[in-house]
Amino acid sequence: VQLQASGGGLVQPGGSLRLSCAASGSIFRINVMGWYRQDPGKQRELVASITSSNNTNYADSVKGRFTISRGNAKSTVYLQMNSLKPEDTAVYYCNARSYNYVHYWGQGTLVTVSS
Repeated sequence: VQLQASGGGLVQPGGSLRLSCAASGSIFRINVMGWYRQDPGKQRELVASITSSNNTNYADSVKGRFTISRGNAKSTVYLQMNSLKPEDTAVYYCNARSYNYVHYWGQGTLVTVSS
């Protein structure tokens, strides 16, 4: 499974960004897709995830502001980020987890929230 992420950038506080991640290869293996983020010197943390049956899970810090969704083919995942805060600044990583709990990672995309 290969993951290609896009959509990061610089945005002002209160603004919005949409991240996209497209999976290719053995996509039939994928059960859960999600987004993690990591600040320098900190552990990578789960931001949001969505299962193949569209059950979602969010970090408390992003609930009500971020929305995760999957495309119709289930091989694409999106993260709509609204009301962005400076503390949302991080490198965001797309993740896919297979039915037997193997994790796949995309390249990171930098999100910077700053005025």
